[in-house]
Amino acid sequence: MSSPQLFLDEPFRSLWAAQDPFAAVEALQGTVYRELEGRRTLRTEVAGRGYFVKIHRGVGCAEIVKNLLSLRLPVLGAENEWLAIRRLTEIGVDTMRVVAYGLRGSNPARQRSFIVSEELAPTVSLEDYCLDWPNNPPAVGLKRALIRRVAWIAGSMHRAGVNHRDLYICHFLLHLDSPPTPATLRLSLIDLHRAQLRTATPRRWRDKDLAALYFSVLDVPLTTRDLLRFLTAYFARPLRLVLREEEALLGDLAQERQRLQKRFARKSAAGEMT
Repeated sequence: MSSPQLFLDEPFRSLWAAQDPFAAVEALQGTVYRELEGRRTLRTEVAGRGYFVKIHRGVGCAEIVKNLLSLRLPVLGAENEWLAIRRLTEIGVDTMRVVAYGLRGSNPARQRSFIVSEELAPTVSLEDYCLDWPNNPPAVGLKRALIRRVAWIAGSMHRAGVNHRDLYICHFLLHLDSPPTPATLRLSLIDLHRAQLRTATPRRWRDKDLAALYFSVLDVPLTTRDLLRFLTAYFARPLRLVLREEEALLGDLAQERQRLQKRFARKSAAGEMT
């Protein structure tokens, strides 16, 4: 049996002194956001400060087989999120700060793990921040700065060999310590439990992330110039080269957008008829 992996920072280093961290994390109380047989997510408070806790109890052989037969990669525990956060922090991408992490067991079906991160507050998700843009457009400079920052985060992540697998704008948090301006805005990328890490991100997984991001801004009033601005910042290359070298990607994204728009139009029409 492999040795447990364990990282504890304050306040949990002191709070769990002389305790089994794997038992102590199970005893934490708070607001539960998700409760499944193999996973629990909650928000807890220690000394007036908020923390998010994810506990993985092993998914079981049946769940692993079911995911593989569906051509999906199962989430086996907290290790991928721990490693992804470390790598993003190394390259300067703002993300969660881990204060406790543990992994025990070598059998993926029975492995137990947990990760505790500081609550990022005050923040708002980009999805919520953009909701009123059709009625209340942001200042042009701020919108362009946000586009460039999202593009830089996505590009930096992919160039560092990380793909998110849930890259929607709801997983970008805008910090509100002070009113965001083009010069001071700060975005953090969260929810990395499905992330994959390699020495280089395969084109297939890069494009899946970009398609997800593109889909998540369908209701955000972005112009063609805004999208071109994103591509220039994401690829960090002149636009003329991007348009020439990434022609296949751009075609795929356009088709995916049309497909999703038609799909949701059909769903809306069906809802109105019932």
